[in-house]
Amino acid sequence: MPGLQRPLYQMKADFFKTLGHPVRVRALELLSQREYGVAEMLDEIGIEAANLSQQLSILRRAGLVTARREGLSVTYAITSPEVAELLAVARAILIGVVADQVEALEQPA
Repeated sequence: MPGLQRPLYQMKADFFKTLGHPVRVRALELLSQREYGVAEMLDEIGIEAANLSQQLSILRRAGLVTARREGLSVTYAITSPEVAELLAVARAILIGVVADQVEALEQPA
């Protein structure tokens, strides 16, 4: 299998590149709460359908979301709870970074 010949750090870098788009991150945040249909996600994210479909396709190819067709609509879900945990950890890290930056700005010059 070609994917297993790559070093783990390269696979991790590719994984984080997949997360490197605001629409993909927002879609994963929504899907961390529950399953969503594409139309519902469009209302929440506020972009064109073609753009959202493209971003969801990238997430699906990366194995982060699954798609289920129901008639004319498609419903998406995250593939594992670890995706939601990763987003929560990223949020905690960013809150800490921002708090440190605010604290540094509040120090007398």
